[in-house]
Amino acid sequence: VEIYFLHRIYHLDMCLFMCTLSLFAAMGNSCSNNLGIPPAKGPNAVGCSDFMMDHTVEGTFFRLYYPCVVSDNAEKPDWIPCKGYFYGLADFMKINRGLSEKIFNYLFGSFKIPAALNGSYKQNGKYPVVIFSHGLGAFRTLYSAICTELASQGFIVASVEHRDESASATYFYHQKPQEPKKDEASPPKPNPEAPENLVEEWMYYRSLKPGESEFPLRNKQVKQRADECIKALDTLIQINSGKNMENVLQTEFDWTTLENSMDLCRIAVMGHSFGGATVVEALCKDVNFKCGIALDAWMFPLDEEIYVRVKQPIFFINSEKFQWAGNISRMRKLDSSSTSMQRKMITIKGTVHQSFPDFTFLTGNWIGKILKLKGEIDPQVGIDLCNRASLAFLQRHLGLNKDFNQWDHLIEGKDHNLIPGTNVTEIS
Repeated sequence: VEIYFLHRIYHLDMCLFMCTLSLFAAMGNSCSNNLGIPPAKGPNAVGCSDFMMDHTVEGTFFRLYYPCVVSDNAEKPDWIPCKGYFYGLADFMKINRGLSEKIFNYLFGSFKIPAALNGSYKQNGKYPVVIFSHGLGAFRTLYSAICTELASQGFIVASVEHRDESASATYFYHQKPQEPKKDEASPPKPNPEAPENLVEEWMYYRSLKPGESEFPLRNKQVKQRADECIKALDTLIQINSGKNMENVLQTEFDWTTLENSMDLCRIAVMGHSFGGATVVEALCKDVNFKCGIALDAWMFPLDEEIYVRVKQPIFFINSEKFQWAGNISRMRKLDSSSTSMQRKMITIKGTVHQSFPDFTFLTGNWIGKILKLKGEIDPQVGIDLCNRASLAFLQRHLGLNKDFNQWDHLIEGKDHNLIPGTNVTEIS
């Protein structure tokens, strides 16, 4: 059943997605002036920068969102960083790269993330930390509406780009081969590692092979994903300590300004879909994560024995249209492993699985609904409910001295756009 749901959501719908885009590209873009990722609503301006430690595939790669100094002429980053990600989305959807790259670039190539690229970090005490894990076929930039909102409210957020072949695309580097000169008896010593001495290598989504069982692959991936979240956190801990960390990407952001900027007693992990399962796995593996928020989690990849091993609070925020009884029953297993006060679940009415990534803001209303990128609820209302409920939960379980408790009622599902628990008929 779970495999059916996954393939239905991500493969059949994506075929419809591309066919419709091909037919209505011009129409969809004609109203693009009214579309865009909404700006964050918190009191802080938001900056972002990319960090890659260790150029190899074993390294860590994330986009960091943080409170920054206000700048009127700040550059905003492209939502889709470069052409390689268009190719990755095409491969994930099993359609022609050439056609899809043109369509994606036409429809989405002009959109920017509402944050200052490499903006100066705003010194204002220590900020709590959130590690964010993307869903299947996504990558580090596709949840910017959530990440920028958290940063604007006083969090440092690392959106990890996973290298387990579940991202539609990512990249790393290897060193350029060096040939010895004719008059040398042996090769010269390698030059110090720097981008000009490295070759970019892309990693794309790995589809299931014919006849391959899905669980072993996804189970292996969710374990690697959790390790990558932990590795990103370890990197931030070192940056916070003042250690000089080499960023392979050599961005303009001054990473030394982050010394002593993070409250390492207040760390959470958050993710969507496959990233929701990653939240559970990461909580089990690292007690530094004090709580977790799983957005429309896909629980299939997790081992059965993990449920009794997770001790931290978890908040499940689900869409109305994605969940099914078997998946909900796995979430409920976490209730029996700890007190029910620590495990919360709400459902946002009128939402679909793609109501959490940024795509929901970047297509017109009727096309968005046809492509299942939008639900019946206004995308801004839906993401506000998600963000505010998340902030209230983070304050409660990280012990923050903020005013996010004004949204405590949302954790209990008390809003006309929320359902306490689930809308799914559960298995008794």
